[in-house]
Amino acid sequence: MNYFNYFTEIEDTFIRRRGKHLLLSSMDWALIESWKEMGVPLHVALRGIEHAFDSYNAKPRRRTVKSLLYCQEEVEAQYAEWMEAQLGAAEGEKNGEKIVEKRTEDARLPFPRAAILEHLNGARASLLMICDERKKSRKDDFCDALSRAASRLKELEEDFASAARPNAEKLEDSLTSLEKLLDEALLANLPANELASARVAAGEQLQPYLSRMERPVFEQTLDNLLLKRLRDAHGLPRLSLFYL
Repeated sequence: MNYFNYFTEIEDTFIRRRGKHLLLSSMDWALIESWKEMGVPLHVALRGIEHAFDSYNAKPRRRTVKSLLYCQEEVEAQYAEWMEAQLGAAEGEKNGEKIVEKRTEDARLPFPRAAILEHLNGARASLLMICDERKKSRKDDFCDALSRAASRLKELEEDFASAARPNAEKLEDSLTSLEKLLDEALLANLPANELASARVAAGEQLQPYLSRMERPVFEQTLDNLLLKRLRDAHGLPRLSLFYL
């Protein structure tokens, strides 16, 4: 599936059905990431949002929908139904869309090649700057991870620039792996009190929605929200092309 469409289609559908433009909150983005990581197909997530708003519009007295979390229960219900329907289905599907083995050579990139290269170069420069600043006070495994990630980004940039048929999905997989490496290194090298404080803050932000979320979804969303707080606090850039 088109990785980038997963987020943008969900955002566009929610805004369209709500009827008023409303920027998604960090909690909403964390929830979308949770659905993506759980393997909720895009079409299933969109159907859940549509059904949630259909039910909402049928109510005589309605409160304003302010968050994507309003649709969370219906999305999970639709996902459960979809999972049951998939029993016995052949493998080789991801997020509800068949993986096509052969793609046309002229498949279009999700973004212009120049924009992708600029994104990679900017991310590499940011990582090196963070590493240089950190080395002034200490040198730890996080510094090493930053340096390794920056070196790998340079390789990816050079390969993508010279490729006759650049593969954005393959690049995205590599960037996702680098993000996980950086996230793990950041968590492992944070002072215990800073990590605990950030976790408490993220938990407090999400706590009002605990009763409306399945425990696995709540925990995944909490982890995503925690990482977002920590990345922002330390200036760590997102590498995924979705954030281009």
